[in-house]
Amino acid sequence: MPPAPGHSQSRSTQRPQRRSRRDPASTSGQRNSTRQVSQPARWEAPKPLATVEAHMADGSRIVLRRHGNTSGPRLVISHCNGFAADAYYPFWSLLTDRFDVVLFDLRNHGWNPVGRGEDHHVGTFVEDHATIAQAIDRHLGDKPKIGVFHSVSAQSALIHASRESAYSALVLFDPVVCPPGCRPEDVEKVDKVLGQLGQAALKRRERFASLEEFMDRVLRAPGFQLLCPGAPELIARATLRPAADGDGYELCCPREYEARVSLEGPRWARAADLSRVSCPVKIVGSDPTVPFSFLPTVDLREILALDYDFVPDTTHLLQLEQPAECVAAMMPFVERCIAEAS
Repeated sequence: MPPAPGHSQSRSTQRPQRRSRRDPASTSGQRNSTRQVSQPARWEAPKPLATVEAHMADGSRIVLRRHGNTSGPRLVISHCNGFAADAYYPFWSLLTDRFDVVLFDLRNHGWNPVGRGEDHHVGTFVEDHATIAQAIDRHLGDKPKIGVFHSVSAQSALIHASRESAYSALVLFDPVVCPPGCRPEDVEKVDKVLGQLGQAALKRRERFASLEEFMDRVLRAPGFQLLCPGAPELIARATLRPAADGDGYELCCPREYEARVSLEGPRWARAADLSRVSCPVKIVGSDPTVPFSFLPTVDLREILALDYDFVPDTTHLLQLEQPAECVAAMMPFVERCIAEAS
């Protein structure tokens, strides 16, 4: 995730010029299989059609939420380190007319209760995928599931898919991976920046007097300058909860937990074995030509084993910057996978 609101990070790389904010549903690339929406004054994730609590092997609890068309093909969606799936509403709202959308937050994020810190690491994220998929089938009906994941949830899903297959296909947005074949300079960048992000997370502010205070920091943070309208409020509502003592708001995911995932990230970024992946995979990256504002994009274009595209003029938070373009980028692959499964 980007440097946290409330913590400044010096960078030698120039930040890309800020674009004018625009309606994420107004682009001409939107496909007929997704819903066009007008830009609301504010985004608000709707109440789920159903919620289910999945119990992980170590006792951690993860809340599954169902949205959309329960008769449609199923998409399972999750998020990046420190965020929560509800913050991605500008993206997944474009999918709910056609698809049976199941959201989950990574353990100790978002809707989920906070468990033990020693159980919070990428390895447990990897293991959680199988348990979550089983819970979805058991409680919401068994049908093929296409996973749509971002950043560390994409990383963990790819590692999981190299061991077993909980998903019929995977769409991975800007996964934090450095598989064999990556350019050495990309590997070096990822190692360096993940270490910086981990140290920054340890210093991030844990409490805020109001959602507005957090939103103001988001709007001023360099790593969030390309967000679509309304996204800062969504991020605030999805990643903060009322403080236990009733005084303001606190992070849903404790800063030490977020930091641990970033600091161990380089090891897991190398753990994806593309030769062993057990299902079709589509990778949609952020723009490798845009100077990064917090996490560098690994240029995967030369790795022939990958079905890879990128969304121009985006950073690591591409689904919150150009959501309609992200949907358009993944839909041909999704439609092909659905057709092959029918």
